[in-house]
Amino acid sequence: MGGRVAAAFKPALALPAVLAVALVPVGCGGGSGDAERGQLSTAPAGGPRPALCTSLRARVTGHVATPAATELSGLVLSRSQKGVLWTHNDSGDRARVLAVAPDGRALAEVALAGAENVDWEDIALGPAPNGGDALYVADIGDNEAQRSSVAVYRIDEPRVAEGRSQSAPAHRLTLKYRDGAHDAEALLVDPSSGALVIVTKDFGNTAGVYVADRPREGTTTMLRWIGDIALGAAEPVTAGDLSADGRTIVIRTYDGVFAWSRRAGQSLATALRGRACAAGADLLVEGQSEAVALTADGRAFYTVPEGEEPPIRRWARVR
Repeated sequence: MGGRVAAAFKPALALPAVLAVALVPVGCGGGSGDAERGQLSTAPAGGPRPALCTSLRARVTGHVATPAATELSGLVLSRSQKGVLWTHNDSGDRARVLAVAPDGRALAEVALAGAENVDWEDIALGPAPNGGDALYVADIGDNEAQRSSVAVYRIDEPRVAEGRSQSAPAHRLTLKYRDGAHDAEALLVDPSSGALVIVTKDFGNTAGVYVADRPREGTTTMLRWIGDIALGAAEPVTAGDLSADGRTIVIRTYDGVFAWSRRAGQSLATALRGRACAAGADLLVEGQSEAVALTADGRAFYTVPEGEEPPIRRWARVR
């Protein structure tokens, strides 16, 4: 991990018609309904330093034992079903998600009725409109930055019936960047407001952070740029996650993971303005790997690379 530095946030200027990177801080408020404007604190986000920001060691917990897994690109751990990891393939596959156990056992396959896999890149858990958890599948990849809009598909989290194929109706949330098309691979869902947060895949020292505050089915929601995360010498962003306890946010790249602390009720956008630290893990050992899933307490995370029968690794503190 030599040469990597902790991530810093460069906020957006509140200009009426132009988006630009601020050279000085502009503000934000507090609480679950924070606007992304107001006074920005230059202090850390608050709360304890993320437990991940120390030396980590990987343990292979199993290999994904289904031929359906060929190019896994997203990963998230269920909050309500013990030992269930949800994942999906990248572009070219059917519109489906897979449930696997940490030991690699295939648990279920769920087709997303009415969805299309143009370029699925990440999966997240967030609030369902009628209560409980929903899966949010991010069809946000755009290698050539040419898509006029992207999509996030929401389904109520299915109850896993091991070995049984299922189907669930998909609700399409259509999104459009206000400042033109972007390639992106990281999705977070705000547990307080349901806002969608997308972090772009940029080849450089920063990654753009975009927010869709109130996405609704049947309409196009504009993604608002709120600033950039400065990643130093890190590789491009490929995934993100929020722990089930809501206290830890991670953004991963090809080679590593950055972690933020989040206070109760704080919006994800505001939390990402705080200082991040780099986890002590070199993910390049995995080869082509883009996915990350935090454990419930945010003290460890799972990863899985692409390829046939890929290994699932659990990264945790060296004891």
